[in-house]
Amino acid sequence: MNPLSAITAPTAPQIPSWVTGGLSANSTSESSSDFAELIGREVQNVNAMQNQAAGGVNAILTGQDVNEAEVLTAVQKADLAFRMLLQVRNKLMEAYREVQQIQV
Repeated sequence: MNPLSAITAPTAPQIPSWVTGGLSANSTSESSSDFAELIGREVQNVNAMQNQAAGGVNAILTGQDVNEAEVLTAVQKADLAFRMLLQVRNKLMEAYREVQQIQV
């Protein structure tokens, strides 16, 4: 089985749902639960992208017949997705620290 069989021709970049405002305006507990689920899904998506890229690199290194351009694209997409997720985490940590410093 080709580890890159799920990769299709290059398409326009897909914007993650959490960037476009996938959160609903429900009650606070539902919103925080939705937000936690949303972040969890996106972490899983990034992990899947990294696993797919690693499988492609492994296929190249073991001499399997794969398209190097597709593997390079998968690696770059996984890297970009990870860096974006890291920046979201950094912003969340910064906001948490600011909330901690609020005096009541």
